[in-house]
Amino acid sequence: MGHDTNGLNLQREVGIIGAISFIGGTMIGSGIFISPQYVLSTIGSPGASFIIWSCCGLIAMLGGLCYAELGTIIPESGAEYIYILRTAGKVVAFMFVFSFIMVMRPASGTGIALSFAEYAVAPFYSGCTPPQLAVKFVAAGSILMLAIINCLNVRLATGIQVVTMAVKVVALVVIILGGIVMLFQGHTENFEDSFEGTNVGVSSIGIAFYQGLWSYDGWNTLNCLTEEVKHPEVNLPRAVLIAISLVTTLYLLVNVSYLTVMTPKELMSSSAVAVTWGNKVLGSWGWVMSVAAALSAFGSLNGTFFSGGRVCFVAAREGHMPDILSMAHVHRLTPSPALIFTTIISLVVLIPGDFQSIVNYFSFTAWFFYAIVLSGLIYLKIKKPDLPRPYKVPIVIPILVLAAAIFLVLAPIIDNPQIEYLYVALFILSGVIVYIPFIHYKLCPGVLDKLTVFLQLFLEVAPADKNL
Repeated sequence: MGHDTNGLNLQREVGIIGAISFIGGTMIGSGIFISPQYVLSTIGSPGASFIIWSCCGLIAMLGGLCYAELGTIIPESGAEYIYILRTAGKVVAFMFVFSFIMVMRPASGTGIALSFAEYAVAPFYSGCTPPQLAVKFVAAGSILMLAIINCLNVRLATGIQVVTMAVKVVALVVIILGGIVMLFQGHTENFEDSFEGTNVGVSSIGIAFYQGLWSYDGWNTLNCLTEEVKHPEVNLPRAVLIAISLVTTLYLLVNVSYLTVMTPKELMSSSAVAVTWGNKVLGSWGWVMSVAAALSAFGSLNGTFFSGGRVCFVAAREGHMPDILSMAHVHRLTPSPALIFTTIISLVVLIPGDFQSIVNYFSFTAWFFYAIVLSGLIYLKIKKPDLPRPYKVPIVIPILVLAAAIFLVLAPIIDNPQIEYLYVALFILSGVIVYIPFIHYKLCPGVLDKLTVFLQLFLEVAPADKNL
């Protein structure tokens, strides 16, 4: 089946509301319900933690605007992968997609699934820690459920994103209003001497940024599905501005509310900040926060799955993954083989999953590749200024975000070198070892062709064209 004979492609079904929901809904996941105590315990003081949260929002916004320009210069799905392929070349792009599919996306998805599971089972184990096995079973169930939904229907997956986005915003507004009421009642004692005990070490600042940026992760989601967005040249930058501004404002106000209700010590010792807040402010209705946080993580996991499957799909279409992963279902027009593949890897990563280390190693790898993407944008601005650009940012913005990315990659290594970061770096480089025999020299046995034909018939899929 040739690419030009069947004319199969993914449909443009994501409008501006869906676009905002994909960015905002993937960003507002489990992070804001879990990360505040990690940011606070790493940086050491409430005042410094507010600065970290504000800077994280600024970095996400500037990064999102840079990606909006890239999305209009290179109007293909695949985000980092396709941008690195078009600017830095095939080898670096393969290193990215190898790390993304094997580490970054499964780590991100698994971290969110574990958060969802912890909140979902928390009401059944009030007063004690839920068993890890139960948490992992629920996490695995949520991954499988969303994989099935995303394979069946793009509109259903988009609908889940819009509904859960609304639930998240309502939950965060409830937390904000509760905090405002407490502030008006004079509970300002936790904001006195708010910079006392700040850790100013480079490593502390770097790790605090990792934890904060984990809550903002998803600012680049829409670029993974550019080919499915209606009028991307208008809706990409618009959705980035609206969604990231909304999320940053909500995050800062929620942190004020948390610290109005809880002392820094209480906040740092809480295993689920939103639930502790709910129990203190809402009393017997505290369980509502558990449900809201679980739904929030569920929506974020849905967005992560939706976008991750697209990157895998685009990489296969460019010849960097097995052909079967570049195919779409002939009736449903969803990239189901890519979604099934990313699901299997996520379930494998879930087995040893530990939330804290997942965040640090995911962030380290992600910002390494963000730096390469931003360098590519700077290169295009200087060397190819005549490329059509329906939207563009001043060159100073990618330079600033690139500087932040370099700091985030180097900070944890310089101040507090850990052998794990070396392992992650070696893993990224190991992509070259896989690339040379299997991609460059195409040392693929004929068995793979037979397997592709079998899976194509079994899954009812066919090669898909680009939707430009």
